Amino acid sequence: MKQILITGASSGIGLEAARRLVSSGHQLTLLCRSSERGQQTHAQLVAACASPGQVTCLVADLADLRSVQSACDQLLDRGEPLDALVLNAGQQRAGVAAPVWSSQGIEITFAVNQLAHQLIATRLLPLLRAGSQPRVVITASDVHNPATGGGRVGQPADLGDLAGLRAGAGFVMLDGTARFDGDKAYKDSKLCNVLLGLEFDRQLAGALPVLTWSPGLVIQRSRDGFFRHNRQSNPVGMALFALVARDLLRVTESAATAGGLLADLITDPAYASPGFSYWSNRLVRPGMHRFSAVQTSAAAADLAKAGELWRLSEALIRTALASH
Repeated sequence: MKQILITGASSGIGLEAARRLVSSGHQLTLLCRSSERGQQTHAQLVAACASPGQVTCLVADLADLRSVQSACDQLLDRGEPLDALVLNAGQQRAGVAAPVWSSQGIEITFAVNQLAHQLIATRLLPLLRAGSQPRVVITASDVHNPATGGGRVGQPADLGDLAGLRAGAGFVMLDGTARFDGDKAYKDSKLCNVLLGLEFDRQLAGALPVLTWSPGLVIQRSRDGFFRHNRQSNPVGMALFALVARDLLRVTESAATAGGLLADLITDPAYASPGFSYWSNRLVRPGMHRFSAVQTSAAAADLAKAGELWRLSEALIRTALASH
């Protein structure tokens, strides 16, 4: 039995992975954005097969660094070792005309997808080091790579010299661009996720597996999943996109299959080799994906950029927590 912490397990691939993990007897701690969401998720997993004490849900709104810090403090006080740290939560706001701000005044895509996860990884490292054969799993995306299908659509991921992040809270885009592009903000955040794994592995000196991965394009039918913000801003366009991608072109992956891949990354001995790696569930033809280790984009392999992103993010976290 493993002690596993997961963000983003209330819906989609995170929930599917959680179902598989509890059915295999593992103990889960889930960080949920509200107590109501946590209660719903706990009830779903108990209904699926978990015993009530097998799942613990803590409130950690990833759009609020203080909420994240509070949850980490609770876990540190509890002192139970972690065998797996799964940084899976994410959101996308493609099509949104203006940035949305986190509780600390940070563009919310970066705040949720990257900054909160760096805070969790940093704060909970002592628990991870105390775990039995621990590993880190970070859900990224192939859209970080401009050479992939999704990465070629629209503006490519590009952090520039991190001019926006250097300016501190209130930046619109990480590269310093003043005009908001929700699709590019998401791609940039996924590039950051891969760089987060790369730098975390460097700091750990390759002592444990740091697995970054892309699940493929997963479109949930749920109204409260990953694409919920897109549905709110453009419901007709999102419905049409889902119809074409899922039912006509057959380029999507099911949440059940992607959730199974995530569960394997978390527990399967096949993924236990120490060091950084990137895994992709790539489309090989309509209706068929192949999961394998692949190279990241050149930008995602930039060790100097990974270190600078970590340093600037750490400074922003420290400033944000001190001033709010």
